[in-house]
This record gives sequence, structure tokens and C-alpha cells, in this order.
Amino acid sequence: MKFLVGRSEAATNACVYAVNGDDAVNLTALDASIGSDLMNLIQQGDAVNRVNVLMSGAPSVSVATITPALPVAMPGKTICLGLNYTDHIKEGGYDVPEYPALFMRGPNSLMAAGEPMIRPSCSEQLDYEVELMVIVGKAGKHITEENALDHVFAYSVFNDGSVRNYQRKTHQWTPGKNFDSTGPIGPYSVTPDELPEGATGLKIEARVGDEILQSASTSEMLWPVARTIATISEFATLEPGDYIAMGTPPGVGHARTPQRWLRPGETIEVEVEGIGICASPVVAEEDLKGHA
Repeated sequence: MKFLVGRSEAATNACVYAVNGDDAVNLTALDASIGSDLMNLIQQGDAVNRVNVLMSGAPSVSVATITPALPVAMPGKTICLGLNYTDHIKEGGYDVPEYPALFMRGPNSLMAAGEPMIRPSCSEQLDYEVELMVIVGKAGKHITEENALDHVFAYSVFNDGSVRNYQRKTHQWTPGKNFDSTGPIGPYSVTPDELPEGATGLKIEARVGDEILQSASTSEMLWPVARTIATISEFATLEPGDYIAMGTPPGVGHARTPQRWLRPGETIEVEVEGIGICASPVVAEEDLKGHA
């Protein structure tokens, strides 16, 4: 099942849609208990069968008329992996770690696909990072690797926009990874039954126009989804609606010669095969209305 959370002219509040090709069914209009994002479907369980019943004979709208919103509006936490592809580790000048590099993102750094990525006024070093995003479906602590994929509700696409000079100011990456509106997610969320186990073997790519910036496969991840969930759950209780970003492959801007930063006026597209394209226009913070 492919889901899209968003707004349309017919439904100005955010609704949950089930997508079939170029068309989508407004599930929230059919059942108000589904609510304005994926959280209720996640918590209520058996989402695929429930949605299939609702969709039978239901009217649809064009996906093109829907403005995306975040799949989960207010996740309990967003945990991100750094250094999860060997060639990306090497291009960044790091040693291959024995334990995943983990950091967290705050809610103001995240936004929906299609919304502008903001290049901050204090830096020109806004970088791109295409990533597979996991949406947690079932709570758990000390989850075994064998059972970990049972805790996945869906997979989405993430661009871990990073302000590199701020990322490198400290051994902790928090500043460079938490600028406002630098982390678009979506627009689609695809349930595991539609993808290979653990979302492995999927082409993952970033581009601006015809310029391909990153291109790899999710099978190259050092910590696959199941292992990552098991590792995180050793120290944190995973909860429904949590996001887990699975790290980026090589080709990021800071490792290029010359370095390649995102520029205002460009549109950065990140894509994971079988899930979709997350496209974001880039704007300069100083050009936004109300900027002091």
C-alpha cells in the first residue's frame, strides 16, 4: 500500500490518501477516525486490509492536486544514521565505524516534500543526502534482529540536508543537522509488503535536473534496517510514528572537487526506487518574507 498525506482544494485540512498510480482515495473522508496523518493507522493496526476495504468503489482524485504534508506530523523522535555506506565514509575522511554514528533531528528541521529547503543566511554550505526513511509501526525495546522488520510500518524518502561548516564545528553533528527546514520527508510512504524485505536492493539517487549527484543501492548499507532497529532499541524504546533515517551513499557535495552546494533557485530531487521522488526547491533564508 502506498500512502500520501496532504491537502487538496476539496480537503484543505491534511488527510490520508491511498495512492494507486496517478489517483488517490481520501481515506480520512471515508473514515474520520483515520485522522490527518498516518499515526492513527499505525496505532490501530492491520492498515492494509482496513484500507483495501475502504477503497472498494470509493471515488478518487488526481495525485497532482494534493499538496504533501509530513507522513507523521509530530514523531516522538527522529533518529538518523551517519556513515552507513562504505564509500560515503571514505569520501568524508572517516574510519569505518564498529558502531553506527547516530544523531537526532528536532521537529523544526523537518518538513514535507515539496516545501522549500532553506539555505541559511549564515552559510552557503547547504548539502544534500538522499536516504531511505523508516516509519516505525510497533513499539519495542531490546528488539531482536530476527523480529525487527515486524516493527516497520512503512518506508519513505528523506533528504538529510546538512550545513557542513556547522556540522564540523563540533564532534557532535547536531548544529549542522538541525537548521530549520532542511530535512524534507515523503511524499509517499510504502508498506513493507510492496518492497523487498528490509527495503534492500533498491536504487537510491539524488539529482538536480540532469545532474546525477548520488546513485547507489540500499543493499550497500553497512547496517541494514533490521540490524539498525535492533541496535537502536538497545538504548531507546522505539514507538509508533518514530522516524529512522538510514544514512546516505557517496556523492555528497562537500566531498566533491570543487565542492557542490545547493543553490537558491535549484530543485533537488531525491528518490528511492519503489517509493518515490522527494523534490524540494532551494531558497535563501534572506529572501524569505519576514526575515530580519
